[in-house]
Amino acid sequence: MTILLGIIYPLFITGIAQVAFPSKANGSLVDINGTLRGSELIGQKTDTAIYFSTRPSATDYNTLASGGSNLGLTSQKLYDLIQTRKTDFIAKNYLSDDTNIPSDILFASASGLDPHISPEAARIQINRIARARGFSEEQKQQLTVLVNRLTEMPQLGLFGCRRINVFMLNLELDKLK
Repeated sequence: MTILLGIIYPLFITGIAQVAFPSKANGSLVDINGTLRGSELIGQKTDTAIYFSTRPSATDYNTLASGGSNLGLTSQKLYDLIQTRKTDFIAKNYLSDDTNIPSDILFASASGLDPHISPEAARIQINRIARARGFSEEQKQQLTVLVNRLTEMPQLGLFGCRRINVFMLNLELDKLK
């Protein structure tokens, strides 16, 4: 059983994956002009005003120790953390204090590595990015179109919600002229 389930079966499934889905089987790595930029599957920290911010991470995007914070909804520590994130996000994006911030910008994902945010969380950042990059009104419109174009629908139309891969969005953002 060890040889069958520990060696033969994994090699068989890996072989099928390599033939049928080579990109996904190898981690959905993004290579641009011979330079590995990251993976479509793992969120990356962005601290600069010229890029879209992704979800917060309880592990600071450490793939070795991925996981949530395990803080419950009644936790004072979680409440304080959410208030800090909200205040920081509002200040960073030049928003008013009463702006409704999407929850995915305030709460870390269960894995701490989710590369997606909601379209609303992306749209709320457009003004900051356009300002930081010195975009004209036309370029700002292109940015809005880009967010709409990269919005992914729920899987099979049923599972999950509309989302945007922030890593891929930031790569496309660099292509805007």
